Amino acid sequence: MTTDAYFTDLSGALRAAGVPDEQITATVEDLRAHLAETGADPREEFGPADGFAARLGGLAPAPGEPDERAESWTWTADLFNDRRMLAVHGDQGWEVESLDALGRFVCRRPATATLRWEYRREVIGARRRAKVLAELEPEGWELCGEWLVYGYFKRPRAATTGPAGALEAPPAAPGRWLFLSRRGKAAVAVWLVLVGGATTACFMGTLGTGGLAISIALVSMFSALYTAHLEAAKGREAQSPPAP
Repeated sequence: MTTDAYFTDLSGALRAAGVPDEQITATVEDLRAHLAETGADPREEFGPADGFAARLGGLAPAPGEPDERAESWTWTADLFNDRRMLAVHGDQGWEVESLDALGRFVCRRPATATLRWEYRREVIGARRRAKVLAELEPEGWELCGEWLVYGYFKRPRAATTGPAGALEAPPAAPGRWLFLSRRGKAAVAVWLVLVGGATTACFMGTLGTGGLAISIALVSMFSALYTAHLEAAKGREAQSPPAP
């Protein structure tokens, strides 16, 4: 089956399922671009057109139309644990729509046609932003949120795994919203001890209210800087070539 014939069948199946023409056109263009980069055969990459159309979601809402049955969930993790938990939750069909002012991941999962998502985190400071976007956007990565100097990117796993990127039976939403690593828990414990000591000194009269506020601010600042330093060091270690 030729590529054109495959996408003709796919478009017909999506149209028969009630997907708007605008959505069909955008979907086909994205898939064609992916095949142009990989050189793969569409049937081998995505599976039979009818089955792939069903996984893409004939009942999915058109762009711009909210799905009232969709689940919403907001959660957070420390910098040592965020990528691991994004991988776990993305595999459960949670799509990150944004990061809120507290750095929490605001997620959505549709009631039908659930896709698995993959994520990556990059440093996108002022000098690196344009370079990172230019490298990742052609590969289908979309910037879905920013926190401090980090940018979080997402793309549906179906773009690289075909039918395996669909999720037929999503698990229930997690009952937790905070996911800390061991180092994250240790950092929080140290922060609480230092802030607790400053608060006690304030009540004993050895440290005024202004001093308490300054102490908490300094502890928070140094905690954030130290955490970022450890994470950056971990990233450099992971990227360094193995010793001969």
